[in-house]
Amino acid sequence: MTSAAPKERGPTAPDDAEATQRFLDAFLQEFPGPLSPETALPWKVLGAPLSQEEVEGEMMELTLGLLCSRSALLPLACMLTHEAITQLMRADLSAFRQLPRQEEEEVEEDGLSVSLLDAESLQRCFFNKLWEVCSQWQKQMPAPSRCTSRPWLISIHAIRNTRRKMEDRHVSLPTFNQLFGFNDQVDRAYFAVFDGHGGVDAASYAAVHVHVNIARHPEVTRDPAEALRAGFKQTDEMFLRKAKREKLHSGTTGVCAFLVGRTIHVAWLGDSQVMLVQQEQALVLMEPHKPERPDEKERIEALGGFVSYVDCWRVNGTLAVSRAIGDAFQKPYVSGEADVASHELTGTEDYLLLACDGFFDSIPHEEVAGLVRDLLLQKRGGELRIAEDLVAAARERGSRDNITVLVVFLRDPQELLDRWSPEVTDTPQDLSVGGPASARFGPQSASLGSSLGGPSLPWPPHPKIP
Repeated sequence: MTSAAPKERGPTAPDDAEATQRFLDAFLQEFPGPLSPETALPWKVLGAPLSQEEVEGEMMELTLGLLCSRSALLPLACMLTHEAITQLMRADLSAFRQLPRQEEEEVEEDGLSVSLLDAESLQRCFFNKLWEVCSQWQKQMPAPSRCTSRPWLISIHAIRNTRRKMEDRHVSLPTFNQLFGFNDQVDRAYFAVFDGHGGVDAASYAAVHVHVNIARHPEVTRDPAEALRAGFKQTDEMFLRKAKREKLHSGTTGVCAFLVGRTIHVAWLGDSQVMLVQQEQALVLMEPHKPERPDEKERIEALGGFVSYVDCWRVNGTLAVSRAIGDAFQKPYVSGEADVASHELTGTEDYLLLACDGFFDSIPHEEVAGLVRDLLLQKRGGELRIAEDLVAAARERGSRDNITVLVVFLRDPQELLDRWSPEVTDTPQDLSVGGPASARFGPQSASLGSSLGGPSLPWPPHPKIP
């Protein structure tokens, strides 16, 4: 996706106060009162009933989509969403309980019936709580938030490519603190890429719920890596329950980067990958989960499964990845247990890149830094669309899969250009890519949790990032 990201300053900053007031005035003019039972909801209505553990993520997704589609500043959208969610979760949700039809009574693994909530009436109640928050804040904004938000330079692009369907999803939450109400003065940002297979349900679900499960884990402030591991596992368990209820068969790989202060924590399942580039050198942060990996092959065989070669190495002759969210028919051979790693940042890092296998199968790790350098040099003095250019390069090199690339600059690109010698910058290599223009996806075209913060970056007036 390539989309314009809202400015990332607190909504109560003096230069944003007027924009905040304008947004609230316009929102309440569009919605002059709470929704009546007969009034249509202002978003695509969730039809399937929800379990209580799914409520926060699903409502958060809908609200961010609504607010950002109406040009709310991202910090303001996150703070409004947080306040409305907080009020909803304090309420007694039993009023929305949906009695299952006899022929569809849901049963948990422990034999207990599942309590599901009626999605439409719950959404209406939630919108009205959001309206009440907007109405209160229009009259008097709350005290400025103490949480910090670092100015990030982020570039995101994704295309369906030659595949029949787009099964990738991504998440960019530079304002993680505002969305979840952290006030401890520690910068936090979350980025993720999910690559679905057998349908998009698992990837969409992960893009909505993984970061919520991470944020709500009791160890998130003390042991972020453990929160990542647990967040992936909980999301896998939640999706397996949903898959059983709704007869879903999809799965998804996933990789996320959780930046907390000066440390980057990564978690992954499958072959979507993250790489950190430091002074043009790629740092290995992870090893993809593929069936031919000796430890993965040993684990699968110990469980009674097998690894065989069918065009590539596959679990039980089917899946080409050995860990994923979902894939109920291949559990436990395809594990939902994520691996995690942590890396202390020194301030000399250039950028972070997350991408699915549609990118990395065409662009080897060792070529990424040079390709990014040449693309930046080529665009010098023009508009910076580094993720879009990387996607186009992968496509030209033969990738036919869905491609998603998410780049988080840890240093101002101008500093990177200034570091390179005049001999290099005088005659940049022409890396123009041919073929049809890549498809563009705006915030309205996919789940909002998977589309925030993907700007086409103007060149060069950005604050320098220390």
